[in-house]
Amino acid sequence: MRAQRRRGQSLAARLIRVSAAANLLQLSGSHLITALAERFPHWRIINVDNLQRCSSLKNLRSVEGSSRYTFIPGDVCNPFFINHLFSTENIEIVFHCAAETHVESSFLCPSHFMRVNADGTGVLVRAALEARVRRFIYISTDEVYGDSLDQPFDELSPQRPTNPYSASKAAAENIVMSYWIKHKFPVVITRSSNVYGPRQYHEKVIPRFLSLIQQEQKCTIQGSGLQSRHFLYVSDVTDAFLTVMEKGILGEIYNIGSSFEIPIIQLARELVKMKVKNVSCETLDDWMEFVEDRPVTELRYPMISEKLHRLGWRPKVTWKEGIRRTIKWYEENPNYWPLISENPENPAESCDQTPSHSVPYEAR
Repeated sequence: MRAQRRRGQSLAARLIRVSAAANLLQLSGSHLITALAERFPHWRIINVDNLQRCSSLKNLRSVEGSSRYTFIPGDVCNPFFINHLFSTENIEIVFHCAAETHVESSFLCPSHFMRVNADGTGVLVRAALEARVRRFIYISTDEVYGDSLDQPFDELSPQRPTNPYSASKAAAENIVMSYWIKHKFPVVITRSSNVYGPRQYHEKVIPRFLSLIQQEQKCTIQGSGLQSRHFLYVSDVTDAFLTVMEKGILGEIYNIGSSFEIPIIQLARELVKMKVKNVSCETLDDWMEFVEDRPVTELRYPMISEKLHRLGWRPKVTWKEGIRRTIKWYEENPNYWPLISENPENPAESCDQTPSHSVPYEAR
């Protein structure tokens, strides 16, 4: 707890709250909890999640038996729940990962995205201020910058969101930063490239393609497929979160970027070659189906991460190694998530509200 030290320990025992850690829209959430538990075994961790369809407590089996880990079901948009949580627990650090992130769904239900991503953040940061939390880390996205064909974004680049999802994240960032400006509340904001790795829900492009190939179906590609994305392996992103927790300057924003970039059409081809035996270069495109593009398509999100590099963080896992680990995990766990052809009974309440033939290109 606060300022309490145990004999032989250099770190105070701390109560960490991570929101939406079981939610695989935020792949890094469950991996973050695992990393915290391993690196700081004497800290107590609270995980808050409302367990939507794309969430699973299976993601946290490695810590569920620990007396230092607690799962509490709840909604960040519920001020009564959030205020009670902060009033009854001595929380020192908050990682706010909870979000709706599906871009196409955001065009169908923009008010829902604004409620969860912006209003929910407002509820959380207000309660954290009143509880005198020592550090509030808000997990945002590179999409708040909009796209750029050539000029990479640094943390001073203006926000230019191009869809309701990124607009809601930009609004949430501004809410968080206003508490730093007005109250000097100790906030740090991160903006990361696309994240991939084991246990990711299959509305995201890499697990979706892998699931389709497993079922001997074509990879559905929006538009031309020439839009490209930067990918970071999930352990590198969690390392970045821990770096800003320990070394980040309060009131600052940190890009978490990757030098690895690949067009979506090339990504599909690479995954087909890795998964399909004896496939020839001439037949690769037979595994692809081009479908209608999303309303707004961003071709690239290039970012500069020199600010974070100065804190000592750099990606460690290469694309070759990261995708090998990811494919291996999905091969060993083919039934971890329902098949993507299974539609929810009420798609308006689901995480993935897109038609079954389309595919998103963010992988957070």
